[in-house]
Amino acid sequence: MIPRYSRPQMVAIWEPQARFRIWFEIEAHACDALADIGVIPKESARAIWEKAGNVTFDVDRIDEIERVTKHDVIAFLTHLAEFIGPDSRFVHQGMTSSDVLDTCLAVQLARASDLLIADVDALLAALKRRAFEHKMTPVIGRSHGIHAEPVTFGLKLAQAYAEFTRCRERLVQARKEIATCAISGAVGTFANIDPRVEEHVAAALGLAVEPVSTQVIPRDRHAAFFATLGVVASCIERLAIEVRHMQRTEVLEAEEFFSEGQKGSSAMPHKRNPVLTENLTGLARLVRGMALPAMENVALWHERDISHSSVERMIGPDATVTLDFALARLTGVIDKLIVYPENMQKNLDRLGGLIHSQRVLLALTQKGVSREDSYSYVQRNAMPVWRGEGDFLTLLKADKAVKERLSDAELEELFDLGYHLKHVDTIFRRVFGEA
Repeated sequence: MIPRYSRPQMVAIWEPQARFRIWFEIEAHACDALADIGVIPKESARAIWEKAGNVTFDVDRIDEIERVTKHDVIAFLTHLAEFIGPDSRFVHQGMTSSDVLDTCLAVQLARASDLLIADVDALLAALKRRAFEHKMTPVIGRSHGIHAEPVTFGLKLAQAYAEFTRCRERLVQARKEIATCAISGAVGTFANIDPRVEEHVAAALGLAVEPVSTQVIPRDRHAAFFATLGVVASCIERLAIEVRHMQRTEVLEAEEFFSEGQKGSSAMPHKRNPVLTENLTGLARLVRGMALPAMENVALWHERDISHSSVERMIGPDATVTLDFALARLTGVIDKLIVYPENMQKNLDRLGGLIHSQRVLLALTQKGVSREDSYSYVQRNAMPVWRGEGDFLTLLKADKAVKERLSDAELEELFDLGYHLKHVDTIFRRVFGEA
């Protein structure tokens, strides 16, 4: 998590002060519940909020205590007692460190999810606007990187919109699954704390109750969460690579916005490089890379160990901060993307009509020619065009076997670009609910 790839709102979730504030709220809400069921005095529960509810925790002081105790939660509780005084003896009653740590992580990941979902919403809005803008802007479709048949640039963006709609649904589900509370004490049996305390804390923090915590919240939840972030990152990379390919000099169908004063190369002043989408490709690799250790965290020893702890201290902030930045950057790329319809048309025309080969193939089969022979007739006229030795339509008109089945007028009709785009409205209705 470095400033270059960080945005303040997401970073704030993971700041030490924010973490200690959540720890305090967990402990204070637990004290409220303990007071309600008569385990501790109600005036003590009130005093805990009054004396520490608005304090700024001294992070350096907590670190100083931890250097002695070698235990982060104990260091925090010791510092908290410095504010609260004698009533601090009721804090952490029947609880264990994992109750605080795991519940806090759930709060942080839920809050991070809210920001990520908002990020996706902003991206979806940009994709939809640009998709409708270029709904009928024809561009060559490519398979294996080779010219195939026409699509529209709007359809490319509609595909991305549908993909990120699924990403949003996955994030919503991941948030629901990760937002669980565990206040069950050592080895998760509630031996020294009433389950009603857990229910109260969960409700206060907007979390669900973990059915069986075994002292820690099971890490399959976290694995699913970080795997979801990895999927979102992969979708970011897919769209970023599309932009990178379209920006290649030989293609130049679209390119990233190049601002006034921007420099593309320290050596070559003419360069306009796809640096933002290249950066997104790299960031996506990082986020995906954090999914595997989260999966390896699932298998803990017996009721608990802390082999997961060091991993989560890193991937929790790093994955969410990086993905937040990447989604915002991609939104900016799409919002300002420069599109070149004239170059798209130029590329459509580069192969002299070969993009219509399937239509000719099918038309011949409709005239009674076997599929194998139809393919042969079309291919033998297509190959010279590949070599720059003619125009596809002209060659077909001169082919005796083709002429026996299709008239010149019928052949010319097969070269209508609009035929390939006739169902764009249908696809848009499926994706956006409107055409």
